[in-house]
Amino acid sequence: MRRGLTPSQTVGPFFHGGLMWLDVPDLAGTATGERIDVSGTIVDGDGAVVPDAMLELWQANAQGRYAHPADRQNTPLEPGFKGFGRIATDKAGVFRFRSIKPGSVPGIDGKVQSPHINVTLFMRGQLTHLQTRIYFADDASLAGDPALALVDPKRRDTLLARRVGDEPARYEWNIVMQGRNETVFFQF
Repeated sequence: MRRGLTPSQTVGPFFHGGLMWLDVPDLAGTATGERIDVSGTIVDGDGAVVPDAMLELWQANAQGRYAHPADRQNTPLEPGFKGFGRIATDKAGVFRFRSIKPGSVPGIDGKVQSPHINVTLFMRGQLTHLQTRIYFADDASLAGDPALALVDPKRRDTLLARRVGDEPARYEWNIVMQGRNETVFFQF
């Protein structure tokens, strides 16, 4: 029996088939709030699209409450709100998901954080997942966000989704894995 070359990827072909059945592109469910669509492209350090990445998304509802037992805020949590989903990039490296614009949430030190969506990025060849956030460029509270204040002002744009349309509000946010305009990734 002749064996072929071992692929250069450290995470094999099971990545897409083993995880993508969990695809949930709508985080809002039946919750109320401003409906948003977010889309973007993931590119590597050479500018080539990443056709097989997965984004795991986690966000608060429009009132700033997470659908999680640890969030004990005295704010409403609608039964239909999910706030969690996974989406894959397509062959062109594009991802899309639908949600509602999240509300502000309290930070660890009690300071209010701007509305954001937490993103964990998984992809072939990357054994350690990456974490980042999507903020909304048109949100007036960005200047006071404690996490965003830790980011070099020259790099903050990499975390900002820009509004590109209405009905529902459409935002564009791209991920650059490395090099010029590299997306800011956090260590939590």
